[in-house]
Amino acid sequence: MWLVYVYNFLATALQVYSIGLIIYIFMSWFPGARDTSFGNFLAKICEPYLEPFRRFIPTIGMIDFSPVVAILVLQLAGRGLVALFSMLLNWI
Repeated sequence: MWLVYVYNFLATALQVYSIGLIIYIFMSWFPGARDTSFGNFLAKICEPYLEPFRRFIPTIGMIDFSPVVAILVLQLAGRGLVALFSMLLNWI
């Protein structure tokens, strides 16, 4: 069934993106890590997703909680994807 392949692709893409976000967030702890070519690559991929969360979630002291909320939203989207595909598979 092609739906299973689509689901597997999307689930894998969400996992890889989540891992990329976590790596990008941890790179902020190391000076100059985001200035590397890998850091620039992750910035081009992660910053457009993180930007809306940073606009609405204020930093508390020096801690930015917007990446935590962004990862949580991404995980909830993954769970919604599972529910959607399970409904579609039961419907077919």
